[in-house]
Amino acid sequence: MKLIDIWNSSPKPTISFELFPARSEKAAESLEKTIDILAALKPDFVSVTFGAGGSTREGSRQLIEKLKHEKGLEVIAYFAGFGLGPKDIVAVLDNYQAIGIESVLAVRGDTPQEEKFEPHPDSLPYASDLVAFIRPRYDFCIGVAGYPEGHIDAPSKEKDLEYLKLKVDQGADYIVTNYFYDNRYFFDFVERCRGIGIQVPILPGVMPIYSVKMMEMLAGMCGATITDEVRQGITALAEGDKQALVAFGIEFAVRQCVELLEAGAPGLHIYTMDRSKSAVGVVNRLRDEGLL
Repeated sequence: MKLIDIWNSSPKPTISFELFPARSEKAAESLEKTIDILAALKPDFVSVTFGAGGSTREGSRQLIEKLKHEKGLEVIAYFAGFGLGPKDIVAVLDNYQAIGIESVLAVRGDTPQEEKFEPHPDSLPYASDLVAFIRPRYDFCIGVAGYPEGHIDAPSKEKDLEYLKLKVDQGADYIVTNYFYDNRYFFDFVERCRGIGIQVPILPGVMPIYSVKMMEMLAGMCGATITDEVRQGITALAEGDKQALVAFGIEFAVRQCVELLEAGAPGLHIYTMDRSKSAVGVVNRLRDEGLL
């Protein structure tokens, strides 16, 4: 089922999880356990990432097939087009279509870290180009990424919003946002989107706090602000107490999610980092409160 149809048919906000292909045998064993635990929560859908320059192309396809055909989950397939030529793009999308994928998330993707990587001369430089390529060729429900605090490479929030509007005008059906630790960024983002005529559903991304190191690294990579409230909450914990930190992250995420849902968000998309404990804690709390 297409994501838009899931929203149209669901009486409650959706819950979904992001997963990425394992990069080692040990990670694969851990991911298998994570999938079983998250599948038991009966999410409305899950998403699977796609590595820069197609680096996880085969792993992404395998994970998508496992989730869809073995676990019976609805899957949104990321597609990062940076550096890939038209034939490669068509090959990946044809494969998605063949295995029953109905919704994709079209993103530019990061520049691969390999020194010898050279983008295809006919590659598509921007996500808007990728959406324009996909729309007339396929019947996918197409999503794009949104950045409540502005994309880290954008010259300004205003310019970033212009790029987002272009992606929607080219045929995007929904937006999934980067995570944020202050809901005011999301509410302001939605208001600014509506103000320039972006009317598609905007799904907020939620990132529980898993570790201080990961929090700092991810925030640096994607430009999310680590608020004073978050820093002060972590400082108040016993140093090195990993369980207390995860519990704090769950509690903080639950408060965020409650406010987002009460404000009318169409659902919640949890960035799991291929872990299950925090997602389970958040979802069970929200369901206990009758919000999901």
